[in-house]
Amino acid sequence: MGRPRTKTDLLTAATMNYEKLLTLISGLTDKELSTSFDFSSDEKKKEAHWKRDKNLRDIFIHLYEWHQLLLNWVNTNQNGDNKPFIPLPYNWKTYGDMNVEFWKKHQTTSLEDAKNMLEKSHNDVIKLAKTFSNEELFSKGVYKWVGKSTLGSYFVSVTASHYDWAMKKLKAHRKNCARV
Repeated sequence: MGRPRTKTDLLTAATMNYEKLLTLISGLTDKELSTSFDFSSDEKKKEAHWKRDKNLRDIFIHLYEWHQLLLNWVNTNQNGDNKPFIPLPYNWKTYGDMNVEFWKKHQTTSLEDAKNMLEKSHNDVIKLAKTFSNEELFSKGVYKWVGKSTLGSYFVSVTASHYDWAMKKLKAHRKNCARV
C-alpha cells in the first residue's frame, strides 16, 4: 500500500502497521530485548535517532510523544488557539533537539509504562482521526492552521509512517544481535 490518501486508507495503514509492530516486538528474544541498540558500526545509519534510542522503551516513548504532539496540536487549534505542530522553542529544523528532550524525559519510564502509554495514545489518535471526514483529512486548505499540507498527512506521519520507522530500527537491531 502506498502512502494513504483517504480516511479509510489512513485508518487501515495505521492499524495494520501498529499490529505489525506489535507482532514484531512479540517475536523479539530475551537477548534482543536486553541488548542495547548499537548501530555505530553501520556508516549508513547517520541520522541522530540511530544514536539516540537505546532500547524498545525509547522507541515506544518516541512514538508516544509524537502522538501527543498531534493530539495537542489538533485539540489546541480546534479550540481557536493557533499553534504550530512543533511546539516552541523548536521548529522543523530543530525538532531533533526536541526528540532528545523526549528521550531524556523518559529515561526513568518503565518499558511496561511506555508500552501502555503508546497503546493508549495510538487508540486516542485513531479515535481522533475517525472524527474527521475524508475531505477534512485529505483536502488542502480546510484548516488554515495545517498550512499547505493536509491534516491527514500528519496523522499518517505519526502513525503508519512512524510505525514503519520503528520496525526498520527493530529489524536492524535484531540483525545486529544475530551477528554477536
